Amino acid sequence: MDHEHAVHEHTEHTHAHQEAHGGTGASWAMAAQATLHCLTGCAIGEVLGMVVGTAFGWGNLPTTLLAIVLAFFFGYALTMRGVLKAGVDVRTALRVALAADTLSIAVMELIDNGTILVWPAAMDAQLDDALFWVSLAVSLVLAFTVTAPVNKWTIGRGRGHAVVHRYHH
Repeated sequence: MDHEHAVHEHTEHTHAHQEAHGGTGASWAMAAQATLHCLTGCAIGEVLGMVVGTAFGWGNLPTTLLAIVLAFFFGYALTMRGVLKAGVDVRTALRVALAADTLSIAVMELIDNGTILVWPAAMDAQLDDALFWVSLAVSLVLAFTVTAPVNKWTIGRGRGHAVVHRYHH
């Protein structure tokens, strides 16, 4: 058996094994790292959105919407920064960021904002209230806890942050 044939058989065997066992078997450490990356962008966007909304005297809905938009923006921007360092063009970096982060950020924002929404008085807490910071911290911890298994699942299937890792050397 020649080397090329042996490599092809090994690749087919590995692929079949991965399909039979649910993907590439992404580690929890890899999932946690990807989730922490998304959490960073979300936290920056959430806090900045609240600061801007409060500074302009906006109500809860426009402030929350701004915070969500900024969470996506900063999540994508952090991913693009790393991918652009690998030497790809902006369009490719944007596509990678969208593929890598959309589900992760969406789950994180759903849990984060859902927690704040059901927490009594958290929606009306101001930046100088301890309740604002405590509820934000708890909501982000919950969002991390729920999103990490989602990231593990997507990475294990070659999606999500697995797409970003293709550009890291």
